[in-house]
Amino acid sequence: VQLVESGGGLVQPGGSLRVSCAASGSIFSINAMGWYRQPPGKERELVASIRSGGRPNYADSVKGRFTISRDNAKNTVYLQMNSLKPDDTAVYYCNALITVATPVRLENDWGKGTLVTVSS
Repeated sequence: VQLVESGGGLVQPGGSLRVSCAASGSIFSINAMGWYRQPPGKERELVASIRSGGRPNYADSVKGRFTISRDNAKNTVYLQMNSLKPDDTAVYYCNALITVATPVRLENDWGKGTLVTVSS
């Protein structure tokens, strides 16, 4: 299974950006998908996650500004980021808990990350 992120880049404070993550491979089902981020010199942290049939979960620092959504038909998760701040600058990583079809097993997969820079 592969997770490929896209949509990162440079944005001014107060601006918006949407990052996407598409999963591909021998997928039976995707149990949960989410976004983590790692700011320069800091630990990786959870930004938002969403389980199948469940409510989204957000870090306090992004509540009201970020929205996570899924397109199950495309095995894709999105993160819409509004009112961006310089503190949001980080490498954003996609994460997914996937039931792989062949052979059947549960995997916790990560993308390679996409850089989001918030700066004027």
